Amino acid sequence: MNKRQHVHRWAALALSLSCLLPGAPAAGGGADIPTLTVQAQVRARTVTAEATIEAVRQATVAAQVQGRVLEARVDAGARVRQGDVLMRIDTREADQALAAAGAQVAAAQARLVDVRAALERAQALKARNFVSGSALDQAQAVHDAALAQVRAAEAGRAQVAASRGFATVTAPFSGIVAQRLTEPGEMAQPGRPLLVVYEPGALRAVADLPQARLAELGQAGLQARIEFPESGRQLEAADVTLLPATDPRTHTARARVSLPADAGGVVPGMAARVHFRVGEAPRLAVPAAAVLRRGEVTGVYVADGKGGFVLRQLRVGSLLADGSIEVLAGLKGGELLALDPVRAGLQRSAP
Repeated sequence: MNKRQHVHRWAALALSLSCLLPGAPAAGGGADIPTLTVQAQVRARTVTAEATIEAVRQATVAAQVQGRVLEARVDAGARVRQGDVLMRIDTREADQALAAAGAQVAAAQARLVDVRAALERAQALKARNFVSGSALDQAQAVHDAALAQVRAAEAGRAQVAASRGFATVTAPFSGIVAQRLTEPGEMAQPGRPLLVVYEPGALRAVADLPQARLAELGQAGLQARIEFPESGRQLEAADVTLLPATDPRTHTARARVSLPADAGGVVPGMAARVHFRVGEAPRLAVPAAAVLRRGEVTGVYVADGKGGFVLRQLRVGSLLADGSIEVLAGLKGGELLALDPVRAGLQRSAP
């Protein structure tokens, strides 16, 4: 690093540190800085809970036959329609089972032909009183047993044929493949998950709430707002359902908060935060643009009454529906704060 680069590096570091130091030398002298007098306003009182996005309609497609996976036609992210082929499983074992079932049907049918002929002879002999009635009853019983064996064999063949059809794995409904859990060449077993498919048009946020909150949350017509902290995006809930049971281990109740139909860019598994409205109360909030975040420090620049600004560290709450940030501690109503914290940090305090 040459001398000029070294000087520029330390100059940039000094400039960034000056944003955190009240009374730092001004870069722009007495430039006007927009300000705002903060006042507590009646706003919605909320109960906040962490949540996870899930699909209302989601299915884990599992294997129903044993065999090696020959082909996987889709991967995670693929859109599928109901009935589309997703995977194919080797049918050689199923083919052998179907052939064996067919042979059993043929053997049962051959025996039925034999005992039917014996029954007809017994009936003819009984008509001429050459055999007793018990002999005829015995022939009838043998015939009925052979007929039942034919029907059982045919049912077994149909069952094997149906199982063979399961070697072609199809989509249960139209949607998106969330996960592919098996690769070609792996062995499929009955009940083993192969893919996860979900319907993207209906999503919801699932949150667990402590039982101490159930009294205020159990009101009819409960409303909520879903926040995505990483992006700051907020959506109004289409519907809120509080399940009427609590988990005996965690003593929490589950709430299902339906997202609106136009919630593009939201996928199952995303983290979210749900704000349940439970009334109104005076709350102090500041515009998000006025809040300065530097590492562990969160604060605003407040007018010091001498023509300058001083940094005031805050403890902030959640992001409100209008985009402002709730202030829990560090600020009181009637104070004047700078809406441009960077310029305020560079503004020289008057002596």
